[in-house]
Amino acid sequence: MSTSASARKQLVALAERGFEGPWRHARGDFSDSARPASVLVLFGVLDDLAADRDDHDLAVPADLDVLLLARAATLRSHAGQVAFPGGRADDGEDAVTAALREAVEETGLDASGVEVLGTFGELPMPVSNHVVTPVLGWWARPTPVRVVDVAESAHVFRAPVADLLDPANRFTVVVRRGNQTWRGPGFHVHDGDLTHLVWGFTAGVLDAMFDQLGWTEDWDRTKELAIR
Repeated sequence: MSTSASARKQLVALAERGFEGPWRHARGDFSDSARPASVLVLFGVLDDLAADRDDHDLAVPADLDVLLLARAATLRSHAGQVAFPGGRADDGEDAVTAALREAVEETGLDASGVEVLGTFGELPMPVSNHVVTPVLGWWARPTPVRVVDVAESAHVFRAPVADLLDPANRFTVVVRRGNQTWRGPGFHVHDGDLTHLVWGFTAGVLDAMFDQLGWTEDWDRTKELAIR
């Protein structure tokens, strides 16, 4: 894991250069009818370390967490899946405005405490016919988060980056639909007594970011978890 520069400085550098890779191109083509959406990829310093990390430029990757939520099981698309806060852009909204608005609506965070570091290139999400822009943020002044609308989210939680990087929590997700097979990165992340499965779009973004940042620890890519 690269720790030669602080985690925040590495995130700033990633936002400036963006990232591409085989995962991006494996997602398929953009549809002319796809609707714009954005997600907030929000990193901050763990609460129990915040007092020792008043200067956020001292924080290393293991000091961080990332804001995630588990979508309500009753939703029509991506039901029950773990995701970044975010959603479809309203008419006239840019990606940053939409991501922050959705994050406030879904988690109750105070957007004034979020420093937007930049945006990444659009990514297709064919299963729901969206084109999604990840917005990278730094939680300069964290505030409490919660489930705001139970019809939208089942849980809101901050996942420690150290847990996401732990090889014991990593595997390859395998989804078989008819004659087609999809493989992608997966994570297990613990939220109190709950263990969440992170896969699909969210896991792909995290996996690509960790690789580009040099944070990835060697993990067994032959270990598979089948999802029906």
